[in-house]
Amino acid sequence: MHAYLTADLPGTGGVIKETPEDFLVEEIPLYPPCGEGEHTYTHIEKRGLTTLEAIRRFSRSLGIPDREIGYAGMKDARGITRQTLSIPRVEPDRLLALSLAGIRVLSVSRHRNKLKPGHLAGNRFSIRVRGVEADAAQRAAAVLEVLTTRGVPNYFGLQRYGGLGNSHRIGRALLRGDFKGAVDEIMGDPEAIRDERWRSAVESYRRGDLAASLDIFPGHCRTEREILQRLLKRPEAYQRALDSVSPRLRKLYLSAYQSSLFDRVLERRIDGIDTLETGDLAFRHDNGACFLVEDRTAEADRVRDFRISPSGPMFGCKMKLPEGLPREIEEAVLLEEGVEPASFGLPGGLGMEGERRPLRIPLRELSAEMDDDGLLLHFSLPRGAYATSVLREIVKSDFPA
Repeated sequence: MHAYLTADLPGTGGVIKETPEDFLVEEIPLYPPCGEGEHTYTHIEKRGLTTLEAIRRFSRSLGIPDREIGYAGMKDARGITRQTLSIPRVEPDRLLALSLAGIRVLSVSRHRNKLKPGHLAGNRFSIRVRGVEADAAQRAAAVLEVLTTRGVPNYFGLQRYGGLGNSHRIGRALLRGDFKGAVDEIMGDPEAIRDERWRSAVESYRRGDLAASLDIFPGHCRTEREILQRLLKRPEAYQRALDSVSPRLRKLYLSAYQSSLFDRVLERRIDGIDTLETGDLAFRHDNGACFLVEDRTAEADRVRDFRISPSGPMFGCKMKLPEGLPREIEEAVLLEEGVEPASFGLPGGLGMEGERRPLRIPLRELSAEMDDDGLLLHFSLPRGAYATSVLREIVKSDFPA
């Protein structure tokens, strides 16, 4: 559990996502489609599906490789999410006529380029928190006042680390060339799995009975099954078995590891997310550029006005490090992990160049109200930020992955 910015304020308690309607998120597009071009921008509403699963369903139905289908942001499976996919060489009318389980096509329009991760301005959220304390409205108001003034800690948090909460550990093993360790983590920890059949399959794997494990694994565990099929042909050939994992998924594992390192740096700076240190690389919220802070006092007004914020590392082989105390903190995290920036320069298209990410983000379009069903929150966040970073401060709980 990461440190809270509002640790001195009581939480509301409560739970989220009891029903899909309790968690609604909609992308705020970075630009509108122009109306012409080979890509059809397809605005969808999905329920109970991850973004990658939605892409797979379009891919299978249309006969288009999933790597050719673009998306601007990854969205959770639990809840109702509205987002845009770009699909090449398909007539808009064909997309409007599709019937896919868990997916509704809302609108279509042509555009010239493929959507890529980050091609969105942010997300709007409507979230219901049920089972809150009787004075939840007052507690939430006190927390939200701090978050509005000082900013929201820009944690990735548990939801970034996959259904079993270990995607970052898979990424760490891949980065270190520990291929058996990566396979072990992909198979998972049986103690973290509720489904009895799935847990039994993992236990068989851990006993070394690969054939039984493959036979038991549920069909939806495609990655695990494909790895086992390769290991059965060539036991102990873990690196070769991992070749069955799509580059997109391996990149997600590595990105999750980057995210976990960022969270550790943020936690060490949580009390000062709205102040700059000399040597910081300050993040400009208007354009995402960073600059070296040579005199922290000279930038005080811009920090207070939320025009700039201290940044943290998404470590990579080309990422610029700060100076002074911020650099000492970041290098300490790398030293604890036994990695260095050059470690992220992996071959085979898996290299991570790195970037800077703000330690805090603004909370906008905010409203909060109580009714008979609990606390209802509406707010928007910039792209790359997670609603759970807001919710955990209000509820005072880390939500399970």
